[in-house]
Amino acid sequence: VALLFSAAPPSTFLYGLSANIAAVLLFGSCTVPIKRIETGDGMFFYWVSCAAIWIVSKVGDLLLSSPTFYPLAMLGGAIWATGNIAVVTIIKSIGLGLGILIWGSFSLLMGWTSSRFGWFWIVPQQVSRPILNYCGAGLCLLSGMIFFFVKSDVALSSESETVPLLIDRVSSPSSINVSFLALMLGCLLAVMVGLLYGSCFIPILYIMSHSPCPDSVYYGASVFAMDYVYAQNCGIFLTSTVYFVIYCAVRSNKPRVYSRAILPGFLSGLMWSVGTYCWFLANNYLSPVITYPIVTAGYGLVAALWGSLVFKEIKGVVNCSIFFLASCVVLTGSLLTALSKLL
Repeated sequence: VALLFSAAPPSTFLYGLSANIAAVLLFGSCTVPIKRIETGDGMFFYWVSCAAIWIVSKVGDLLLSSPTFYPLAMLGGAIWATGNIAVVTIIKSIGLGLGILIWGSFSLLMGWTSSRFGWFWIVPQQVSRPILNYCGAGLCLLSGMIFFFVKSDVALSSESETVPLLIDRVSSPSSINVSFLALMLGCLLAVMVGLLYGSCFIPILYIMSHSPCPDSVYYGASVFAMDYVYAQNCGIFLTSTVYFVIYCAVRSNKPRVYSRAILPGFLSGLMWSVGTYCWFLANNYLSPVITYPIVTAGYGLVAALWGSLVFKEIKGVVNCSIFFLASCVVLTGSLLTALSKLL
């Protein structure tokens, strides 16, 4: 803690830390409202949550006096919405805690490599201790591999589209361990989602990094990250609407609509959108190379606590030991990544 305070004024650190903690709690809990709610194939819930994200960001845009709208930021929203379409399938396959921890690990790696090495024409961020930085990123990748060996006890049904994401085990004696095929599918999807999530902020970082360049079309653009949240969320809502329309067309205009998923879906989207504002606010006080590891590792651990302690998805001494080891590895990797900038 003393090290962190030495790197930034106390007030700046406290503001950034508070925003970081809020983002961690909101991101790690945003899928909890739908755990016991029937979502079917997840498409209706997906669209409702994205609509809520847009509504919250519109309010935020008005509060920020409607800063300049850059369409490129919408691309980040489209990337995020593309990844988010698989979230329900992942949670049904491997559970809440394991799913978020896997995609959080790969999201951290994607976000770290793109900003550290300047991928996609972003100005690379320098660190004072490159070795610590590389070790931290390597541990995050290792943690994702360890998570593959954790077996989640997730209830399955022959009519998986008509059951909640988590069945009450007391009233459902037919619950069985997730199959190996479902486990592999869920883990693979979680990796892909993590890579997409880690890429969704690249367009915003591109705009901000080219703001000082006189020959860039983004010259003079705001360097306050919260100014771009609305544009990004417009991309989320537009892309999710396109996907939902395609889904309705494929199902011959007979989508699976679950009315009970409306309020939980709205709450989930609200939590995610507010969490994004908190994260971007933290970036204003602390650099992204610090906040990204803390947020991605932190919300994964929050989700893991929900999944293991509340929903009992992880059972058995061996399973819990592997789960604990992987959590420690991702936390250590995130800490090393942050310290590489602060030391």
